[in-house]
Amino acid sequence: MMIRTRFAPSPTGYLHIGGVRTALFSWAFARKNKGVFVLRIEDTDLERSTPESVKAILDGMHWVGLDYDEGPFYQTHRFDRYKEVIQQLLASGHAYHCYCSKEELETMRAEQEARGEKPRYDRRWRPEAGKTLPAIPEGVQPVVRFKTPLSGVVAWDDAVKGRIEISNEELDDLIIARPDGSPTYNFCVVVDDWDMRITHVIRGDDHVNNTPRQINILQALNAPLPVYGHLPMILNEDGQKMSKRRDAVSVVDYADKGILPEALLNYLARLGWGHGDDEFFTMEQFVEWFTLEAVSPSASRFNHEKFMWLNAQHIKAADNARLAELIAPRLAAAGIEAANGPALTDVIALVKDRVQDLNALAVEADYFYQKRQPAAADVEKHLAGDAVARMGRFADRLAALEAWTAESIHELFKPFCADEGIKMGQLGMPLRVLVCGTTQTPSVDAVLALIGKEEVLRRIRG
Repeated sequence: MMIRTRFAPSPTGYLHIGGVRTALFSWAFARKNKGVFVLRIEDTDLERSTPESVKAILDGMHWVGLDYDEGPFYQTHRFDRYKEVIQQLLASGHAYHCYCSKEELETMRAEQEARGEKPRYDRRWRPEAGKTLPAIPEGVQPVVRFKTPLSGVVAWDDAVKGRIEISNEELDDLIIARPDGSPTYNFCVVVDDWDMRITHVIRGDDHVNNTPRQINILQALNAPLPVYGHLPMILNEDGQKMSKRRDAVSVVDYADKGILPEALLNYLARLGWGHGDDEFFTMEQFVEWFTLEAVSPSASRFNHEKFMWLNAQHIKAADNARLAELIAPRLAAAGIEAANGPALTDVIALVKDRVQDLNALAVEADYFYQKRQPAAADVEKHLAGDAVARMGRFADRLAALEAWTAESIHELFKPFCADEGIKMGQLGMPLRVLVCGTTQTPSVDAVLALIGKEEVLRRIRG
C-alpha cells in the first residue's frame, strides 16, 4: 500500500506554527515511508476564506521547505463531486432532507436546555419505518442531514492517542449540505480523503470530535478508513493555547524575527516527539528517525529560550554564503551597503557564533561597514585622558605594517603595551570604541584585519 498523507489548512488567516507542525509530521511520515504528501486547501468557508490567506499558506510552506507531491487542491473546485456524493447518500437512504427553519431549531434548543437536556436536533425529519413526517412547508429550501446510526459506538485505534470510542448516541444528524446546496466541512473532508486515497490522516487533536462523524460517513459510502493520528496542541510558556494576540504564531512572524526555517522545523519536531536526547538535527535525520509511535499524546509547551538556542545552533552550522544572502537585505534596510567593505561572508564567519537570530547577526555585522556612534559611557570610560593620543601612536604603528593580517596586527600588541606601560585592555577597548563604536566585538585583531587598513586608520585618526 502506498502511504498517502495530506495537509489541509483552511485559508482564513496566516499559516500558524501549529499548522506547520501538523504539516511537518504528515510530510515526514510520507517521506519516511516513500509515500505521497498532498496539499489541500479547504476553502469551503466562502465568507472567511481569502486569496491573501491562500497565498500566506503557499508562501509559508515554501519558506519552511515542506515540498508537496500533489496539489494544491481546492475544495471550491470540487463542488460538483460533493453534490454527486450527496445524491448518492440520499439515494441509499443514508441522508435526508430537513426543512426545519432557524426559528424551529432555536425553539428546539431552548426547550431542551430548559429540561436539562443536551441540545441537539430531534430528528423530526428523519425518515424511519412507520414514521409520518411533517408536511413539507412551501418556499423552504431544505438542508441535507446525514443519517447517523442511532446505536453502537465509533471506535478507532488512534496512531497517537491510542484506542478511542465514542457512542453514536452522542452524535447528531449533522448537516452535510446547506440550503443553497453548498457542502459542509466534515462532508467535504470525507470525500476528499476518499478520492485522494489518503491512508493516514495526521492532524491536530481539536479534530478528535470530527473523526466519528467522518468515519460514519465513510462507512456509509463503503469507503476505506484511513489511519487517524491526532497531535496534541502546542501551549505557550504560560501553559495557555497559543494566540495571535499573545504569541508569535505565524510563520511570517518567525521569518521577520530572524529565525531560520530549519531551526523552526527542528524545534517543532521536538514539540511532542523525540529521538533520545537529540535536540539539534537536520530534516534528513528527522525523516530517518520519525515514527508516529514516538509522538506524545500530551500537549507540549513552547520554550522560547530553548528555541532561540536551537536557532543559534543552526546559524552556526549554516553556510556563510547563504547567511550573507539573508543578512544583506537587513543591512540595506538600515542604510548599510555591504558591497562597500569586507566580504560579508568573511564578516559572518567571524561573528555568527555570537548571535541567536539573523536580525542580531545583521547588527553584529554593521560596524564592519560603518562606525557606530559610541555610547557616552564607553567614551568616558575608555577614551579619557591620553587614551586618544595613545591610539594615534598605535595608528602610526599600524600604518607602518606591510602585511595587513590579523597575525601581523596581533604582533604589535605586546610591544606597544610594553612601550606605553599599559595592559592589553587599555589598548583593545579604546581601539574597539574608536574603530567600531562598541566594546562588544570578536578578537580585535581579526576585526581590524577585516575592516581594512585604510578604513581603520581613518576611523582612529578621526
